[in-house]
This record gives sequence, C-alpha cells and structure tokens, in this order.
Amino acid sequence: MGLEQQEKIIVLDFGGQYNQLIARRVRDEGVYAEVYASDIDLDKLKAMQPKGLIFTGGPQSVFKEESQHIDKKVFELGIPILGFCYGAQLIAHTLDGKVETAPVSEYGKTKTEVKTDATLFRGVPAEISSWMSHTDYISKVPSGFTVTAHTENCPVAAMEDTSRHIYATQFHPEVQHTEYGKELIHNFLYDVCGCKGDWKMDSFAEAEIQRIRETVGDGKVLLALSGGVDSSVAATLMAKAIGKQLTCVFVDHGLLRKDEGDEVEAVFGPKGKYDLNFIRVNAGPEYFEKLKGVEEPEQKRKIIGEQFIRIFEREAKKIGAVDFLCQGTIYADVVESGLGKGAVIKSHHNVGGLPKNIEFRAIIEPLRNLFKDEVRKVGLELGLPEALVYRQPFPGPGLGVRIIGEVTPEKVKIVQEADSIYREEIKKAGLARELSQYFAALTNLRSVGVMGDFRTYDYAVALRAVKTDDFMTAECAEIPFAVLQTVMNRIVNEVKGVNRVFYDLTSKPPGTIELE
Repeated sequence: MGLEQQEKIIVLDFGGQYNQLIARRVRDEGVYAEVYASDIDLDKLKAMQPKGLIFTGGPQSVFKEESQHIDKKVFELGIPILGFCYGAQLIAHTLDGKVETAPVSEYGKTKTEVKTDATLFRGVPAEISSWMSHTDYISKVPSGFTVTAHTENCPVAAMEDTSRHIYATQFHPEVQHTEYGKELIHNFLYDVCGCKGDWKMDSFAEAEIQRIRETVGDGKVLLALSGGVDSSVAATLMAKAIGKQLTCVFVDHGLLRKDEGDEVEAVFGPKGKYDLNFIRVNAGPEYFEKLKGVEEPEQKRKIIGEQFIRIFEREAKKIGAVDFLCQGTIYADVVESGLGKGAVIKSHHNVGGLPKNIEFRAIIEPLRNLFKDEVRKVGLELGLPEALVYRQPFPGPGLGVRIIGEVTPEKVKIVQEADSIYREEIKKAGLARELSQYFAALTNLRSVGVMGDFRTYDYAVALRAVKTDDFMTAECAEIPFAVLQTVMNRIVNEVKGVNRVFYDLTSKPPGTIELE
C-alpha cells in the first residue's frame, strides 16, 4: 500500500517542540502520521482524508493577535481532533471558550485527577502524573464540552466534546514523563478515529523499490553517499531497484571522523559487496577554503550544503547525463528544517535550498517519510550488517558542526583524535550499544593550564552522550566517572592543543544533540 492510500493522522504544528515526537508516538501505535504547518489549506487537508487531526503545543498565547490560529471551519470537517497544550487552548479559544493567564504556572510532572469513564482515559487510573508546561490555562470550556481532568492549579487539564469528536489535554501525553500517555493516544486513534493500525515497516522496502523503478525508468541516478545509516540504506534501496543505473558519489569533505573515509570506501567501493558505481572525491581543501573565517553555524551549514551540490554537478558532467539526484533525507530532517511558520531549529544540508542552476531533473528521497529507527528497520530488512545499521549518527556537515567557530584543518585534527579516543574507551567499557549517540566536539574556549612545568593556553573538548528512543527528546547519559576520567586523561595527554575536557549534561530540549 502506498503512502497516498495509507490511513493517516495529520499533526498540525503550532510551533511546539514536540511536533515530531507526536507523529513518532502515533506511528508507534501502528498508524501513519505526518506533520504539516498550522496554516495548511483546508481543501488540501480534506483531500488527504485523514482519520484524525492532532494540534501540537506552541510557545504563544492564543488571545494574542500575532499568535498562530486555525480556521474555525476545521471543526466542521467532521474529522476527530485532539489538541495538546497550546492546541487545547486554541480549541477552547476558537470555539468561544475562555483562555487566560494562569494564576499559577505549571511546569514539569504534575499530579492529575482524571475521569476514568472519559473516552481518552479508558483503562487509565484515576490519578496520574502528567507533564505540564504552560503559563495560560482554560478558564471556561466551550459549549458542548465537559471537563475530564484537573490538577490543583489547572481546572481544565482535559476536556472533550464526544458529539463532535473533539478532545484536548492541557498536558503533553506524547512525552515519556506523562504516565499512560501511550494509552491516551491509543484510545484516540482506535476508539475515536477508528484506525486499523496498518502501518507496518516490513512492506515498506518492497513498495519503495517498486516506486523507485517506476520513477526512474531507464534514467541515471546520482546519490550522495556518506556511509552513514541514512545514505547507506538509501543507496541499498536504489541499488536493489536500479542496479548500475546508480552512481554513488562519496564526498570526503575533510570533516569526517578519523579514518572514516577509508572505511566507507572499503564497504561501498569496488571491493565491497554492493553492486554500485562508486566515486570518491577528496574535497577537503575546497571545503576548508570556503569555510575560512566563517563562524556562524547556519552559514557553515549552508556553505557545506552548497558545496555538496556544486561537487555533484561537477561529477555529473564527468559521468554524462544524470536524471536524478538521490538524497538520504529522513523525516526528522524535513520537520526540523521548518514547516510553515514553525521556527527553524537548524537547516539541514539535504533539505531544500538547492541552487537555482542545479543540473538534475528531479530529486529522489526514498527515506523522506521515515524516522531514524524506521530507517534502521529497513536497513536490517535489506540485509545490511548490524554494525552499519547501528553506526553512530553523524551529521551531514560532519565535524563542521562539532567545531564551535571557524573550521580549520588543525581543529579538525584535534576533534578527530579526541573523538576516536572517546569512542574507543566507550566501546572498551561495553557501553557502545547502551548509548544512543556519543561524540567529542571542540569548543571555541581556550584557557590556561599546566602541563609538566609549562603554562599552556589550549582548547577545551566537550564530550556528549545521550540516551533517546527517537532523537526528538534526549537525556544526558550517566557514564561512569572512571570511564570519563580515563577519556579525559588520554585526550589531554595524547591530543596536542587540548588542556581541558568537559562533559555536556544538557538534555534535548532545551539543547540539541549536536552543539551547532
């Protein structure tokens, strides 16, 4: 079944930080979900025939004119609706309820009393711990609604209008901190929306390979192969679909991890197991020249992305006519790069922004609708080795976004060596598969130190390690102190130019997993 015919839930984004997470939770329940901007045209929305709509949270106040709102006609489409946080307040405000600044703001875990006979709370205890994050609250529910949950400071923690199939929670059921949030979402999908739960990954690869064949025909495809999970799975899908019509260009931009360029060539090059046309481009000097003097993160990303395109154009001319450019874009890239009025967290080098003089007929993104863990499942289904499928995530711009400030060959060497030591010790400690992502980054901080009898003035390396199910939220991993001490000692003693090592404790949010 193609995605066009797939039953789906549409998540409308009002600028909330959990928009991807909501879609991820829906897919976890066996229902396909996509995220769209809140100002989507209602005719387009209706044409997609969603089984239900979910309104995300957001940072605004609904009673302010500049805030994101919704056409009131959305409530007349007959599509079940569920709103979280700002989404709940928006429902109340739009349907003539009342939203005010709360006398007491609520943040974090909050004891919540629920009505167990309410539709959303079937099978849920009368008291749960929910995750709150709001300064406004619903002081009066719209006509036709009943209150189904409350807290000490929030009289309307949830409400429902069963006749119109509209539901809302002031808290966030999509985050792990909310008890029984999974059950609440499940109840909406199956009891309210009538979903069948037919989103299964085991049929994706077969359907996608067929779609690629139909799209490409006898055309030629150029693919950006980084050796990471996303591009590797995309390359394998393409190879199985069209074989030698595919040329994979591996751009070694000089910003890879230690020895990674050679490792990628060993897997996908002429001596590898895959039926690909493989070209390696050693473009490090070009990138360093373009990045000279550039410190701003977004500018670095855009320069690196533009240079990728220029190199692909150049290689395409060398190999003759190329009809398509294939990219390993995944759904998290698409959403994080901005939907409508939602804030851009960071632009991704493989999403949009292509130069106007691009010389390819079209772009193919076979993984565009999948989250990271879904990509891994497809990789295993295709027979890729586990070591590759579970390889540490690595950003497209490479170490360019793991070096704060200007990128130079000297700084790249420092972070490569530090990161190699860190990964070696993590593996030695048996922690590699326990951690979702871990790496070393180079800060732009230099400080005084003492080594031997000499004063130093060198850089500080930051170590990062997180645990996450979906890469949309993440917690700092508790690495044993003895391991961190060993890593610190080795980096300071073995890596020239470093005299301090920090461990980054920041969760996502408020931080991102990468430093830039």
